[in-house]
Amino acid sequence: MTPVHFSFSSAFILGLMGLAFHRTHLLSALLCLEGMMLSLFIALSVWSLQLEATAYSAAPMLLLAFSACEASAGLALLVATARTHGTDHLQALSLLQC
Repeated sequence: MTPVHFSFSSAFILGLMGLAFHRTHLLSALLCLEGMMLSLFIALSVWSLQLEATAYSAAPMLLLAFSACEASAGLALLVATARTHGTDHLQALSLLQC
């Protein structure tokens, strides 16, 4: 494994571990998701550049567009949660409460 691939995979794993083990605030979970999406974007960009294939050159831009949509939806959920519950702690949220 090259150092470039190791850095992308370790960035993804760190984001995944942060999402799995450090779940106190909704904002930290959203930042972990954004870190994972950014590492996937850079890895996909490097992969398409290494293959020198023009057919895969649109895939990183599509992933970046989905990442922007995910970020906007996450921030909208964060604002709605902070307005209704008064906090962004994930332990305060429950599916049984409306």
